Amino acid sequence: MTAIKHALQRDIFTPNDERLLSIVNVCKAGKKKRNCFLCATVTTERPVQVNVVKVKKSDKGDFYKRQTAWALRDLAVVDAKDAVKENPEFDLHFDKVYKWVASSTVEKNTFISCIWKLNQRYLRKKIDFINVSSQLLEESVPSGENQSVAGGDEEAVDEYQELNAREEQDIEIMMEGCEYAISNAEAFAEKLSRELQVLDGANIQSIMASEKQVNILMKLLDEALKEVDQIELKLSSYEEMLQSVKEQMDQISESNHLIHLSNTNNVKLLSEIEFLVNHMDLAKGHIKALQEGDLTSSRGIEACTNAADALLQCMNVALRPGHDMLHAVKQQQQRFSDLREQFARRLASHLNSVFVQQGHDQSSTLAQHSVELTLPNHHPFHRDLLRYAKLMEWLKNTDYGKYEGLTKNYIWMDYLSQLYEREIKDFFEVAKIKMTGTTREGKKFATLPRKESAVKQETESLHGSSGKLTGSTSSLNKLSVQSSGNRRSQSSSLLDMGNMSASDLDVADRTKFDKIFEQVLSELEPLCLAEQDFISKFFKLQQHQSISGTTTNEAEEMDGGTLSRSYTSGAPQTISSEKDMIRQMMTKIFRCIEPELNNLIALGDKIDSFNSLYMLVKMSHHVWTAQNVDPASFLSTTLGNVLVTVKRNFDKCISNQMKQMDEVKISKKSKVGILPFVAEFEEFAALAESIFKNAERRGDLDKAYIKLIRAVFVSVEKVANESQKTPRDVVMMENFHHIFATLSRLKISCLEAEKKEAKQKYTDHLQSYVIYSLGQPLEKLNHFFEGVEARVAQGIREEEVSYQLAFNKQELRKVIKEYPGKEVKKGLDNLYKKVDKHLCEEENLLQVVWHSMQDEFIRQYKHFEGLIARCYPGSGITMEFTIQDILDYCSSIAQSH
Repeated sequence: MTAIKHALQRDIFTPNDERLLSIVNVCKAGKKKRNCFLCATVTTERPVQVNVVKVKKSDKGDFYKRQTAWALRDLAVVDAKDAVKENPEFDLHFDKVYKWVASSTVEKNTFISCIWKLNQRYLRKKIDFINVSSQLLEESVPSGENQSVAGGDEEAVDEYQELNAREEQDIEIMMEGCEYAISNAEAFAEKLSRELQVLDGANIQSIMASEKQVNILMKLLDEALKEVDQIELKLSSYEEMLQSVKEQMDQISESNHLIHLSNTNNVKLLSEIEFLVNHMDLAKGHIKALQEGDLTSSRGIEACTNAADALLQCMNVALRPGHDMLHAVKQQQQRFSDLREQFARRLASHLNSVFVQQGHDQSSTLAQHSVELTLPNHHPFHRDLLRYAKLMEWLKNTDYGKYEGLTKNYIWMDYLSQLYEREIKDFFEVAKIKMTGTTREGKKFATLPRKESAVKQETESLHGSSGKLTGSTSSLNKLSVQSSGNRRSQSSSLLDMGNMSASDLDVADRTKFDKIFEQVLSELEPLCLAEQDFISKFFKLQQHQSISGTTTNEAEEMDGGTLSRSYTSGAPQTISSEKDMIRQMMTKIFRCIEPELNNLIALGDKIDSFNSLYMLVKMSHHVWTAQNVDPASFLSTTLGNVLVTVKRNFDKCISNQMKQMDEVKISKKSKVGILPFVAEFEEFAALAESIFKNAERRGDLDKAYIKLIRAVFVSVEKVANESQKTPRDVVMMENFHHIFATLSRLKISCLEAEKKEAKQKYTDHLQSYVIYSLGQPLEKLNHFFEGVEARVAQGIREEEVSYQLAFNKQELRKVIKEYPGKEVKKGLDNLYKKVDKHLCEEENLLQVVWHSMQDEFIRQYKHFEGLIARCYPGSGITMEFTIQDILDYCSSIAQSH
């Protein structure tokens, strides 16, 4: 193993400047035939690198080659497998686990011990040694290259050290000079000792010979010290000579510093003066514009705006520390304050005059719109005022009190805020007149009070006629069912909320109301949006900014969405957001819109309850549109409040319909036919489907459908149970057939279950009526065969029934002879007349019922024939009429009627 170690050192590690410290012959676990060597090495250069190298013989087997190397710092775990028993296997955990089997346990333990020592000496990161005997692991030693491992381990680690090239050359030269060095080592050692003694003597003599030179050197050093002392004396005299010059230079430096300081101060003073002049000097043209500028012309407004902006910049300039203590600055600031106050007062007075003048001008044009369902356009007024928008912003930033006063005047002034109220009320009065259909010939609505009085009279007359109709509600509640021919002309509409008969309500009138209501909403929306946009631009109110003024003498408190006229001094009230202020101003200006809309809705509902359907759809659409623009705007809030009223009217309409269904009474003298509320439900559903097509509030209609159809079902059953003239099955059959046909035609998705239920009720009561009405047309024959069936039920065999005295063949022939074809046809004819008397013409179910009765009669006929065939076999007894005769009888009867 030593020879292999020397060979590996020479051939592999020496060329790489490495020293081989330990070696172990191993093979991989499970592959013992392919041996290799694991070598622990350190580099000769610093810093020292410790590696574990895998060396393998070449394929030819004549030399070794380096295959794989791992840095010892990458080794995490050394697993010896067993710390007690001898085991050649061990694992090294690098980036993965390498399993080895050593050729002997001694080699394995030596290699692991070397790895442990190298780890203790060179690595900060300690390797985990598991399943290793404690005897192999020594105590840890301080790390460092110059420190040795305890005991004799240094020799174990450094047991071999190769000579470098120079040492090898010197030894070769020395050995060449002594030929016997190899054969006689003792003589060679004595020679080396003698030469060493000679060298030591020469060194001592050389040291003793140099004493004289040392004395000379010491003498020279003494002379140099003396020269240094002389130089120091000269330097001291020079320093005394320069001391006076230093004092003069200090005085000159101090004088220069004072001059520089004075110059710096002058520059700074000039800079401050230039700053004040540039930033606090207002041009004469601006001063003249603020004092005398024309606020009526566009050019004058522009000049005043520029001057106001310049004044604001001068007033808001950020003064440097100490500027406010200058008398000139104080005078200039006072001058600016006087200019601001003067111009603000002049601007506020002018804008108030503009408000008044514009109000007068628009009031004069009010009569032009009074006869049309349109609202006056305020765009020219807004356009003229928006020229002052920048000045309003300036006023808001400089004098919030006057700005707030203008806001208050704009809201409360009779000429503007009340102008809107007069226009809106006039507009709604025209809408009411168009809805009621009344006219005024020869009147041009010269004055508003006359118009309001006239409309009030018309409204009162409408209420009076409504009151007269109310007196007849008791008769409506006791509604009687007339003949099918005149039922609809004599019955009142159960859906009529305004106590007006259905015959008075025309589709054209409803369409007219829908158009008028839509026009009202279409006129109100742009009016409100235009005014809101104007307020936002003119008063510089944005939607998501907080308002905080500087000074004010008048403030308006925002309380519960209204403006209270209270005046306070000092700081202005803090408003949560300018968006709220816009909405509150709009609420004050258009405070009459919501009451007028509610009055118009009440009038439309009184004219015709069906109008609530139109209003619900139109109002919902406009609310949805307004909320898409701004959910919290005045228009969205107002329309939303009115929508609640419309929805209540709609719910009230449905409730009254259900109530009147419950109170319906029937006539005892005429047949019922199709009940009025069933026909009215059809009318309501057809109209509602046309109105609510693609509407946002479809869900409300579906809920109403469910309530109404259930009430219709209950009321039909109630009327059927109370009917005396018409059989119950006929009432149920005809009305549920009509309901089923209506739901099938309209295809209302939410009523699919009710449609199936209506069909089932119709089918059940049709069958019940057929069985009940047909009864036993061959009465004696029925009694005879009932006796036959009773005997069979008692246990008598069917073929033995003919031997019974009461049921023999002779008795059967007697009974059959009593029902010739003529009598059967006569009985069927009477039955047809009876059915015709029960059924109404509107539903046209006579042929359906007659065909069902024909089928039921044929079924009974076949039942009798079957009994004859089973109980009287071979007797040859048959009925005196056939199935074909029955078909002919029924057909001829139906054709004759």
